[in-house]
Amino acid sequence: MDNFQKDIDDRVNLTLSNRFELLLFRLGPSEHDGKSELFGINVFKLREIVPMPDYTKPVGVRHPVLGMVNIRDQIIPVIDLPAVLGCRPSGGMNILLITEYARTVQAFAVESVENIVRLDWTQIHTAEKLVNGQYITSVARLDDDPTSNNLAMVIDVEQVLHDIVPTKHDLHATHNDLPQIDIKPGSVVIVAEDSKVARAMLEKGLQAMKLPALMHVTGKDAWLKIEELAAQAQQEGVHISEKIALVLTDLEMPEMDGFTLTRKIKTHSQLQSIPVVIHSSLSGSANEEHVRKVRADGYVAKFEINELSSVITRVMR
Repeated sequence: MDNFQKDIDDRVNLTLSNRFELLLFRLGPSEHDGKSELFGINVFKLREIVPMPDYTKPVGVRHPVLGMVNIRDQIIPVIDLPAVLGCRPSGGMNILLITEYARTVQAFAVESVENIVRLDWTQIHTAEKLVNGQYITSVARLDDDPTSNNLAMVIDVEQVLHDIVPTKHDLHATHNDLPQIDIKPGSVVIVAEDSKVARAMLEKGLQAMKLPALMHVTGKDAWLKIEELAAQAQQEGVHISEKIALVLTDLEMPEMDGFTLTRKIKTHSQLQSIPVVIHSSLSGSANEEHVRKVRADGYVAKFEINELSSVITRVMR
């Protein structure tokens, strides 16, 4: 138990320095070009890794859900991740990655697991323009050589789950019931979110609350915009709230993660009064402790728009 707690503490310290751990795995050769690419997932999202057990396939379960498995008395859906990403595992699906996203637990079947690497978020680059990258949120460079092909594709699990179980991964709310929040004319909400589906959901919810928003794919892009607006406010001799009403950020993002973005805001004399709400699929007490350490004003697990609305209303007041 002491070693387990030490591992958690080590990962907490990593997040405080813009670093994280990535589990590397393979899904088999691609049906597109025959290459066996390396894929990755944030270790913080993993509950455990287990050998492929027997599973049952209830009536009505459709591919790419293979069936259901009982792991420690919890019934969990098993998703054929190679099929989702257009791969054919030549050696079979031998490993289950048990993950927790947005208060749901699911298992992803993969061909093999390679190892765990520690990376800086500056080594992660957005994959928005990647060909055949529907389910790839970013690309991880595994070494310091910018010309190297030592890369891993980071899975956009939000998009995978949204497409497979859309009714369980949407912003459930009657938008007419959402409170309309008054902010100063001309000010905006700065949003940092690398998942396409999450950005679309947030944009829909913020529009329902009548909150104008500027959307950014990375924490670095959001920070550069914040600096630009801060310089405008200083030049005009007005308070930063005249330009930025709120910052809403994911945690996992290329180039700069949400913890680092929040810490930079809250340690800046001109910016520290800006309310910051973290909106993330990462859950658990360890992440909530990180949120407190970087002095965020609120934390909401994806994708509950009513809860997000309540938190935004509270911090804006």
